Amino acid sequence: MRLCILAVGHKLPAWVAAGCAEYIKRMPRELPLSVVEIKPEPRGSKNRDQLLAAEKARLEAALQGFPRSVVLDEHGADLTTLQLAQRLQAWMREGGDTAFVIGGADGIADEIKARANTMLRLSSLTLPHAVARLVLCEQLYRAMSVVRNHPYHREG
Repeated sequence: MRLCILAVGHKLPAWVAAGCAEYIKRMPRELPLSVVEIKPEPRGSKNRDQLLAAEKARLEAALQGFPRSVVLDEHGADLTTLQLAQRLQAWMREGGDTAFVIGGADGIADEIKARANTMLRLSSLTLPHAVARLVLCEQLYRAMSVVRNHPYHREG
C-alpha cells in the first residue's frame, strides 16, 4: 500500500518542502508516502466555479489508480492521532493505495468531495495550505509510529 498527498498549489517555502521530505523519508518501506503537486488554475478573470472545475479535472486525473481517497475539509471528521492510526491500520489490512487531497485557495469541487471515501479535518483553525501539507505528512508518520509501537508518539 502507498500513501500520496495530492495538493493543489506550488512554490512552497523551502522549510515546508524540507519538513515534508523529512517525514516522507521516515516512512517505512511498506507504506511509502509521496506528495504530488497539482497545478492551481491561474485566476485571471475566472470565477470560483471555473477555477474549481479546472482543478477538479486535474485532481480527477491524479486520483486515477487510487481506490481510496481522503479529502481534507473543514467539515471532515475530527480524529485524534490514535484514531488516525486505527484508520491507517484498517486501510493497510484492506489494501489499496490511498490519496489525501488538499484543495487550493478556493477549496475543492463538490464532486471530488462526494467521491471521497472519507473527509478529514486537520484542525478547527484555518491553516495555510503549505502548513496543512506539512502537518498531514507529520501526522501520517506519527500514526504509523503508533501502529508500529515506535516511541515517537507518547500518549499521556
